[in-house]
Amino acid sequence: MAGFDLILFDCDGVLVDSEIIAAKVESKLLTEAGYPISVEEMGERFAGMTWKNILLSIEKEVDIPLSASLIDKSEKLLDARLEREVKIIEGVVYALSRLTGPRCICSNSSSARLDMMLRKVGLREVFGPHVYSAKDLGADRVKPKPDIYLHGAAQFGVQPQHCLVVEDSVHGVAAARAAGMRVIGFTGASHTYPSHADRLTDAGAETVISRMMDLPAVAAAMAEWQGAI
Repeated sequence: MAGFDLILFDCDGVLVDSEIIAAKVESKLLTEAGYPISVEEMGERFAGMTWKNILLSIEKEVDIPLSASLIDKSEKLLDARLEREVKIIEGVVYALSRLTGPRCICSNSSSARLDMMLRKVGLREVFGPHVYSAKDLGADRVKPKPDIYLHGAAQFGVQPQHCLVVEDSVHGVAAARAAGMRVIGFTGASHTYPSHADRLTDAGAETVISRMMDLPAVAAAMAEWQGAI
C-alpha cells in the first residue's frame, strides 16, 4: 500500500474480541478483593493495560493491598475463558485480505496467550512469525511505552514514520504516537464505551473507525495524507 511500509496491529480489542472477557474476569476479582468496579468501568479505564499495572494503579489510588496471588489467579481464569469464548472481530478477515503489504501484531499480551487466541480464531498463519509481545522485551517495556512498536518496525527495517498502527486503547495509541507512528483508532469491539472515540482522538489517533471492514479504505486515504503527521 503506497505510503505505508508496515501496518502494526494491536491484538486484544482489534483482531480478537478479548478485552470484554478480561474486563469481566478482572472486575469480579477486584470487587471480591474490596474494590468494587463494573465491567464497563474496567473497559473504559484499563483497556490495554497489563493486569499487573492495573493492580499497581489501583493500589496507588486507594489503601487496599492487592494480593500478588491475584496476578496468577487472573491469568489462569482469563486464559481458560479466552480459550472457550474468544472470537474474531467482525470484518478482520476482509480487512486483512485487502491490506496486502507487510503486517505484524504488537501486543501487551503474553506470547503464549497470543498464540492461543490467534490459533482459535484462525489468524495465526496470517501473521506467521510476526507476532510480538511487549512482555518478551521486559516487564517495564509494555504499552504505553513505545518499545513494542519500535521493535515491530525494526524487525522489518521500516522507519516509524512509514508505519500505520491500529489500536483500540488510549494506552496503545499513546505508545504508537510516542514511537512516531500514525494511528487509526478502533471502537468496534464489545468493550467500547460512549466516549471511546473521543478519548482515542485525544490520545493521538488521526481518525477512528468502528467497523474493521472500513480499515482498507481509511488506510488508503491516510496514505495520501502524508502532510498530516
